[in-house]
Amino acid sequence: MALVHTGDLMRDAVGSGAGLAAFNVVSLEHGEAIVEAAEQAERSAVLQISENCIKFHGGRLKPLVSGLAALAESSHARVSLHLDHIEDERILHEAAGTAITSVMFDGSRLGFQDNVVATREAARWAHVRGWHVEAELGEIGGKNGAHAPGVRTDPIEAARFAGDTGVDSLAVAVGSSHAMTAQTARLDHDLIARIRAEVGLPLVLHGSSGVPDDELVLAVASGMVKINLGTILNVAFTGAVRSALADPGVVDPRAYLGPARSGTAEVACRLLRVVSTKPVAAP
Repeated sequence: MALVHTGDLMRDAVGSGAGLAAFNVVSLEHGEAIVEAAEQAERSAVLQISENCIKFHGGRLKPLVSGLAALAESSHARVSLHLDHIEDERILHEAAGTAITSVMFDGSRLGFQDNVVATREAARWAHVRGWHVEAELGEIGGKNGAHAPGVRTDPIEAARFAGDTGVDSLAVAVGSSHAMTAQTARLDHDLIARIRAEVGLPLVLHGSSGVPDDELVLAVASGMVKINLGTILNVAFTGAVRSALADPGVVDPRAYLGPARSGTAEVACRLLRVVSTKPVAAP
């Protein structure tokens, strides 16, 4: 199947009242696992390439994008390609003309007004190319960011930011944190609903790996649309590698990458179903 535009997947999710799972890719094996999971779960998925991932691959964006695009196009799953947490505008320019259809431009380290200016310019550039643009107001916690305990997005400020920048979706701080390895986070669902009411755009939950499944379901019901997941896949991937390498006779990378890919696909499949679950209304 041809790659799908992220904006179309977002609109479909909003229209159905379900969440859209977006998974961070580290290697082609991650991409294979996510696409396999999307096929098994019969759900749409977003494959996300972060600026950190690009740096890991020596600053080379196009080989990874080309590989993931070919992988997605060989599948019957509905998949899109997205750039995540991009601070360097040169990466945006390099991605022009590739299979990328959306970007999360990250000006969150800047002050409010500087963030507005930088994000507005990035959004203008991306919209000319037909991309969906996501942004973030204030850093999401973990990695020394502002999704640390107690940090929350102000609904009025979020509405102002969305209006001033012209973005299509907004990542907000409501209680999650990046890089959590246990699902112990608790979200402020009332705040999610208030932000959604003020902003009027699809909201994005970063740091979702640390959020329990039932909290993710409630988050979607409260107004979250795109649910970003990364660390939870890495936990599964690395755990499978460690287990396989407990045998000192293992030297062929396929002996540990195969189980890692399968374990990652299993977790991704479960999360795809969780995120798309609609809460049953009380009788």
